[in-house]
Amino acid sequence: MALMGITLSIAFVWHQRILYYMTLLGETYPHMSQYYVWTIGCQMNKAESHRVEGLLRSYGYEPAKSFDTADLVILNTCVVRQSAEDRVLGTLGLLQGIKRDRPGMRIAVTGCFASRDHNGLHRQHPHVDLFFGPGDYARLAEWCERVEDRALIRRPSDGECPSSVTIGIEPGVSAYVPIIQGCNNFCTYCIVPYTRGREVSRPPTDIEDEVRRLVSQGAREVILLGQNVDSYGHDLPDRPDLANVLERLQDIDGLWRIRFLTNHPKDMSPRLIHAMSTLGKVCEHIDLALQSGDNAILQAMGRGYSVENFKALVAYIRASIPSISLNTDIIVGFPGETDEQFQNTYRTLEELRFDMVHVAAYSPRLGTVAARRFEDNVPADVKHQRLRRIESLQKEVAGDINSQLVGACLQVLVEGTRRGKWYGRSRTDKLVFFSAEEDLTGQMVDVIIDRSSPWALQGHLVYNTNVPIRRTP
Repeated sequence: MALMGITLSIAFVWHQRILYYMTLLGETYPHMSQYYVWTIGCQMNKAESHRVEGLLRSYGYEPAKSFDTADLVILNTCVVRQSAEDRVLGTLGLLQGIKRDRPGMRIAVTGCFASRDHNGLHRQHPHVDLFFGPGDYARLAEWCERVEDRALIRRPSDGECPSSVTIGIEPGVSAYVPIIQGCNNFCTYCIVPYTRGREVSRPPTDIEDEVRRLVSQGAREVILLGQNVDSYGHDLPDRPDLANVLERLQDIDGLWRIRFLTNHPKDMSPRLIHAMSTLGKVCEHIDLALQSGDNAILQAMGRGYSVENFKALVAYIRASIPSISLNTDIIVGFPGETDEQFQNTYRTLEELRFDMVHVAAYSPRLGTVAARRFEDNVPADVKHQRLRRIESLQKEVAGDINSQLVGACLQVLVEGTRRGKWYGRSRTDKLVFFSAEEDLTGQMVDVIIDRSSPWALQGHLVYNTNVPIRRTP
């Protein structure tokens, strides 16, 4: 009996010891804890979500497949359009119901929606545990340590931003790299300066270091991001510009392509255009937002340029980089927009013939100058009709532009598969699909285009590169 008692005592001690070590391991490597990041909005939001995921991975979280299985849900939100804000509110309502059934689930909200008064947001959405502003990774990290009681697997060193922690997160073939946050332009319709603040540029060395790290992890293309990348560097001591950054990145081994967005017509410099024309890794593609083809509307929008200025800039870009592809943004139904003013926009698009046009109907954003000064007096059905007319025009224009690529050989950076075919993009940002048996992810291949549509190209892989082909960017 005494021996049995000793044996039981030893077993109890070891049981307690195992439980203790399992607890320690559970705090450091909490494999049962899962996160789900829901993202809506611009490429900046996507880049920030990637960093949030890296931070959560460093705290031991693992990705969940849906809201229903996640212990922590993070919403990365957008309020640039009313439709985006409506989706955010709808998702918050859905999560409120899920949390009612699973009270242990935690919810955090970031992005532009979370830039409002946090006390007011907590009163409106009491089921949300944390609101933190765009890019405020330090607040998320502090909350994880304080509320979630977690220790970093690799705690950042002194002075290191938590955003650099990306344990377990592969960048993919193409990676987003934010280079400037915020905007100083204050276009009258835009909420961004109020949600993301004034422009703050990252030092060129930080950008270069991040790109080198991404390339070492397998990225072959980087997309430099900012609400207005053309303003990059004006707030830094040596006043570097975007062209300086492009020149630094040009020499990185293993980096094949460089893109950047978004551009503001009044801030795009001849120096940047020259850099694009001479640096081989910079792709022949620009997003350049027109917003309206009528001078009175542009003035009411506070855009800082005229239609004539914009056309001259486009002509200069096309003369400097003949193979360039251009995308633009258009807002229809801005307060007071008449039929004739809309026609001016329509005719401008007919004349300039963009590769892609992103069109949206105006929606007033609380806090903006336009919402305070102007009545939203263009009927919804008129906005809808104008939007559809531009979409119809652009379908015709893009279809014609893409049809001219049939028979051409495009250099395609392969990103993955979709519906049984490989896909990637050309240097001019054309989406290309083709078939192949082998795994081509992350490879640069030549594809001869067989068919085209306004939105994508279909082709076949070139195996015999000695055949005469017409190569275009």
